[in-house]
Amino acid sequence: MKRLHARYPFLEGAREAVATQAVDLATVVEQDEAVVNRAHQRVVAALEDGTTGEPSREVRVELLSYPVARVLVSLVNERVLIRRYARAEAATAFDRFTSDFTDTSELKSVESAGVDLEMLFAEFDLTDAVTPASTETDAGQSTYHVDVGAYLPLTADLWGDEWNLVNRALTDGAVPVTEAELLTLLREAVRERVEDGLPFDVPDAIGGPLEEEMTHIRDVLADLDLTREIDTVVPDLFPPCMQALLDDIQKGEHLPHHSRFAITSFLTSIGMNTDEIVALYRVNSSFGEEMTRYQTDHIRGDTSPTDYSPPSCATMQSYGDCVNKDDLCDRIPHPMAYYEERLDDADEDELEDWREESAADD
Repeated sequence: MKRLHARYPFLEGAREAVATQAVDLATVVEQDEAVVNRAHQRVVAALEDGTTGEPSREVRVELLSYPVARVLVSLVNERVLIRRYARAEAATAFDRFTSDFTDTSELKSVESAGVDLEMLFAEFDLTDAVTPASTETDAGQSTYHVDVGAYLPLTADLWGDEWNLVNRALTDGAVPVTEAELLTLLREAVRERVEDGLPFDVPDAIGGPLEEEMTHIRDVLADLDLTREIDTVVPDLFPPCMQALLDDIQKGEHLPHHSRFAITSFLTSIGMNTDEIVALYRVNSSFGEEMTRYQTDHIRGDTSPTDYSPPSCATMQSYGDCVNKDDLCDRIPHPMAYYEERLDDADEDELEDWREESAADD
């Protein structure tokens, strides 16, 4: 088993390596506590902070934890878990392959633990669909052309106007993208690969020994579901990141799509309806009600297969939206968990809903 396969367990080569070793998952879950613990950690971390947790130093444990994690996700069989797990695996892969692309150390080449663009193109049947362009962006980034037939499915789950085909300069059946956008498309290819086939039927011989882990994951899911029942809007108790984004909206400032997604998904998760959120955005000079309403309904799940949860703290940090951290931020993995704790600790006179105040002012 190679370190490359442990770092990228979704690769076809990783699956073949497990098959070649004739690994019996029933025996693994029954006898290998380290693998089960790491698999359990992968799934819980995906739910709580959008990552796959700290990797094991043992190649075998890290690699085998991936198929066992998929077993756990299938046993729980909740759509929200499947989506969050696939996104977490994709986010981890994204961090790793972007690091690989900039790592020129001898250690990488000797151990063959990294990937390059050509390897990923081949892995996802994109070799003929992606071609380098002769131009660069103003920032010096390389650009590429992606065949529209490959572009559309890879952007189907991406939120933001810039991914819409109508906003792209389609030429000869190809879509121009920057290098950064191409890496995002590769992340989406990983997410699709991980999500494909989930959930699947798990034999009793494999599922039985995992009852305790499955129960704990359901408990974590139940705790997350409690945050969906929040129906109180008190901006003074928002996490600092969401306070800052709300302030920007009220100042009429333009937010990048990831920031709009973060604050909009947060507001829908704490009980605000589409009309209330659309009203917030009206102060912006570039406000478009129809598009804002569509995006909000999409995030809420009214016009999409799922309702989107706010990004984790780790994701907020990666996009530069994590600002003004306080002591509570240091021990909270998610903006919703922050808000829930602030609500629990607040006095009754601190809990007047912002919507009630606005109604009284009217």
